[in-house]
Amino acid sequence: MNPISVTTLNTQIKSLLETTFMQVLVEGEISNLVNHSSGHIYFSIKDDSSTISCVMFKGNTKYLKFQLENGLKVLITANITVFVPRGNYQLLCTKIEPSGIGSLALAYEQLKTKLQAKGYFEQSIKKALPKYPKKIAIVTSATGAAIEDMKKVASARWNLVELILIPTLVQGAGSIEDIVKNIKIADSLNCDIMIVGRGGGSIEDLWSFNSELVANAIYEAKTPIISAVGHEIDYLISDFVADLRAATPSNAIEIALPDTNEHLLYIDSLVNDLKSKLKNTLQRKEQELINLKSLFKQNSIESKLTFFDAQIKLLEDSFKRTLTSRLDIFSNILDNLKQSFLMNNPEKKDKIGFVQLSKDNKIVSLDDLKIDDNIELQTAKTKAIAKIISLSEQKV
Repeated sequence: MNPISVTTLNTQIKSLLETTFMQVLVEGEISNLVNHSSGHIYFSIKDDSSTISCVMFKGNTKYLKFQLENGLKVLITANITVFVPRGNYQLLCTKIEPSGIGSLALAYEQLKTKLQAKGYFEQSIKKALPKYPKKIAIVTSATGAAIEDMKKVASARWNLVELILIPTLVQGAGSIEDIVKNIKIADSLNCDIMIVGRGGGSIEDLWSFNSELVANAIYEAKTPIISAVGHEIDYLISDFVADLRAATPSNAIEIALPDTNEHLLYIDSLVNDLKSKLKNTLQRKEQELINLKSLFKQNSIESKLTFFDAQIKLLEDSFKRTLTSRLDIFSNILDNLKQSFLMNNPEKKDKIGFVQLSKDNKIVSLDDLKIDDNIELQTAKTKAIAKIISLSEQKV
């Protein structure tokens, strides 16, 4: 057997391997991951017993929808190649998918975890929406159904707002860059609110709103942003970063604008409350006025004069009653004196059988006399001196 060179051997091995294993599907765990500055990705894929080197060149990396990570279990579509100068063989990867989960779903979770760690989702940094916006910038497609739905809702709900449409490519190649550019334009218009979104579609159609570039643009905007992408069941990265999420574009307008009918009802209730309060206030003030008028009347000069007049009348009546009573008393006394005088009138002392009995020049009663008292018996014409010889009590 003739010997061959190492190069020849490696070349033959390369030819044999590359023609035998033109395409393989290998499952394993990523390790030794290196993202080279050239854009190529170098790593190893391993299982419990073996390891094989892998490379994915820059031309194929642009199709990756997620980030490779050490420890991540993947499915690799590749062919085997040999690096002749070293005699090393490796997998030349053309496609990499996560094992057991879709690449888009993994990319979504990876970006969500990354942005959450950076604080993009914090509620404390969310901007409040103004209650009565005057201008709303809408970053969406000019030809989609979403903008027409939003116009109808705005017209029915609050027609005092100005809607500024910024036509935007919302899916496909170049859509991410267009969305980012137009968010920045909308942010420069000094609008009260910005709505970023589109109508429904597949996850691939909506994928531009799961971009880190779009998330950065929303996070950096000064204008309050409502994310309104797809339908109610769709949750995009833009929903988490925005200041508020709407289930649909129409719902975004409902959130952003007040309801005219609700405000009319509210105004009616305010008018009714005002009327009721005004009526109650007037009634209360009227009652206060009546009370003041009554109080004034009670304290007026006329009232005081009337009071004093009544007091004078009372005093007058009391004086009259007292005077009458006193006069009656004195009249009775006078009558008694008159009667006594008449009874003791000297002119009537000559009445047969009646004399005035006195002792020591004092009129006395027969009951007051004692035996041997010297007494005087006197009529109008005659005076007699007598002495009490005996006294006896008369039986009644």
